[in-house]
Amino acid sequence: MKDNVAIAGAATTGFVAKNSGRSQTSLAAEAAIAAIRQCGLGKNDIDGLCGSWPAARELQSALGLPRLTWFGNPFIPMVDHVATAAAAVHAGLCDTVLVYHAAYRAAWNTAGALKDPFRRIATPGLSDPHPGPDTVAAAAGYTAWASRYIYEFHTKRQDFGIVALNARANAMRNPAAAMREPMSMDDYLNARMIRDPLCLYDMDVAVDGADAFIVTTTERARDLPLPPVLINAAVLGQVSPNEEDQTASLRANGQPVVIETLKAKGDFWIDDIDVYFPYDGFSPIALNWIENAGWCGPGEAGPFLRRHWMPDEGRVLINGRIPVNPHGGSLSEGATQGSGHIREAVHQLQGRAGERQVNGAKRALITAGGFFFNAQGLMLHTG
Repeated sequence: MKDNVAIAGAATTGFVAKNSGRSQTSLAAEAAIAAIRQCGLGKNDIDGLCGSWPAARELQSALGLPRLTWFGNPFIPMVDHVATAAAAVHAGLCDTVLVYHAAYRAAWNTAGALKDPFRRIATPGLSDPHPGPDTVAAAAGYTAWASRYIYEFHTKRQDFGIVALNARANAMRNPAAAMREPMSMDDYLNARMIRDPLCLYDMDVAVDGADAFIVTTTERARDLPLPPVLINAAVLGQVSPNEEDQTASLRANGQPVVIETLKAKGDFWIDDIDVYFPYDGFSPIALNWIENAGWCGPGEAGPFLRRHWMPDEGRVLINGRIPVNPHGGSLSEGATQGSGHIREAVHQLQGRAGERQVNGAKRALITAGGFFFNAQGLMLHTG
């Protein structure tokens, strides 16, 4: 499958950290129509559909797609969807897949939505919430491992803060980002504590908005208007045990599986890339991805980012040239469950990133997901 399947285009509605007054389906449809049109396609050209929210059957009806030969609703983060769609194209189950994701401020990820009766209805399983109010899963799990990180490596909260500051500085260059106000380290350190040691700015921002992508064969993508972005390698990594409270250490999780497999399957690595996307749903996740990818040793990601901080630009540029989450990541563009990371990578490699454009960008590495059950990786390049 390597380099034989490509992303032909990517589009976004942009994101807001408030109630947009719209449904997930309408947001997904807007992004989908934009992605289809920018690739010079029509609804009759789409024969595959892949996304998390809304369900494929709902979006098919909303868009009026007359005929599908394949569809899927994998679990987030979004590398899963791109990998699944690419496999379906390569296997011949379909020719052209619309991959989509509508991020939504729902009752499970924001208290404001919990108070809204309409959003409560739109949140599946609210009467039997998972992971529940008092477990070590989800946000509580990352809080525990953030404390372990500080304890094990004798670091301070400023190491988490540099991730948040870099995200915000990059988001200020991104008109699609939800959070674009300037932020200083003092702002970070004085922010409301959510679960010690993680504060408000350590956790991704619940947003309304959507992204959409066109995945097809590389041969066909080369006949479409935009430069194709080739999928060089993709992997979903998981180890056992994979529950937050059973993981043996900061290194005994799916991230090393992703890194080892990408390095074995892909044709380039961190010395060759032009832009890097470590997932930052919680700030400690990004630090661990940076360390596992090989940029620095365990516990050294904070000092590493500070060494590559560019005061004149107010952000991180690795070796003076490689931006880290130039769209603002989950912490400032919004909690897109990885779709924003992939969309920005596609736009960078197509030369369509506007003010954020990396000159001559040819290769991107995306390390998405967290520690436990959803570590994922994607290598993209021009072709």
